[in-house]
Amino acid sequence: MIDNNHILLRNLWYYALPSHLLKPGKMVSRIFLGEPVLLMRNKEGQVFAVRDICPHRAVPLSCGRFNGQEVECCYHGWRFNPGGKCVEIPSLLPEQNIDLNRFDVQSYPIYETQGNIWIYMADSEKSQVNADQKDVPIVPGFPEQQPHLVEVMRFPCFVDHAVTGLMDPAHSPYVHRVWWWRSGEIHEEVKQFDPSHYGFTVRRHQLSDNMENMSRLYWLVGGGIPEVEISFRLPGVRIEEITFGKHRVCNLTAVTPISETATEVNFVLYGIPSWLRIFTPLIHILARKFLDQDRTVVEKQQIGLKYNPVLRLIKDSDMQAQWYYQLKREFARATSEKREFINPVKSVLLRWRA
Repeated sequence: MIDNNHILLRNLWYYALPSHLLKPGKMVSRIFLGEPVLLMRNKEGQVFAVRDICPHRAVPLSCGRFNGQEVECCYHGWRFNPGGKCVEIPSLLPEQNIDLNRFDVQSYPIYETQGNIWIYMADSEKSQVNADQKDVPIVPGFPEQQPHLVEVMRFPCFVDHAVTGLMDPAHSPYVHRVWWWRSGEIHEEVKQFDPSHYGFTVRRHQLSDNMENMSRLYWLVGGGIPEVEISFRLPGVRIEEITFGKHRVCNLTAVTPISETATEVNFVLYGIPSWLRIFTPLIHILARKFLDQDRTVVEKQQIGLKYNPVLRLIKDSDMQAQWYYQLKREFARATSEKREFINPVKSVLLRWRA
């Protein structure tokens, strides 16, 4: 039986880094799914990723030097190209003929688009050849456009609790009590859900009555009633599209597990109208505040989770969380059995109060 609490899905694309954080000729060290990864951008602007451990004495390659073409280990000067190939071992004499390919470091498929860097985390080096770039999450309607806002925040929890907390439709009246987001009243919510690629989609609908303050703001900005469509897909990617008048705003929230106790939440926003971009610093503050409210309640949740309680989910407000666990189990089984993924989500109308 697959244990929900210990599944870190492999053979999927994860959000690695906002593009602007990796400059040409620079490197950045990160940990994804418990693995140390070194991200590098060569002088031509192309991004690469390798395991951040020298195969000689296990010193992190990120402790060494990167000249924009090769990374040099700080311990013995072993050098590797951005693809992970060992190109030089300085201590070898000319007559000591050794196949340097034996000392290559693992490389990871990388794809950069829309100002985001994605990394494919395979379950083995061999399976990396199956990394299909068509499966990289794309925000529709913004081809190769750079985001107007990026916020990255670390949550002190296992990835499941970050994902289910962010998709939870019933927590807003209690966690996000801010005047600009919604009123203090609770209303009935009715939403139609449909299965979609590795996940599910909330059909396009008008912004809820309990978010009347946000509705007024969108009306003032765009002169139209805001409509929303939200999609979720494995491993933890949520894309929200809001249309109002002639305007269209999309946000991408991508959740990446760092370890068993740490998860990174990446919020990326596209489509701020040009005449509103002067307020981007304020929007950034509000987005950070909103995410921090989720982070704070998840931090409190860890107090109770230490005692390994049984979590009792209900219908219909917890249905998205239940789907998430079902999707994870099915993907893990399909990968293990080397068969096609079968989406367990069915079209359904859900109702709850929030």
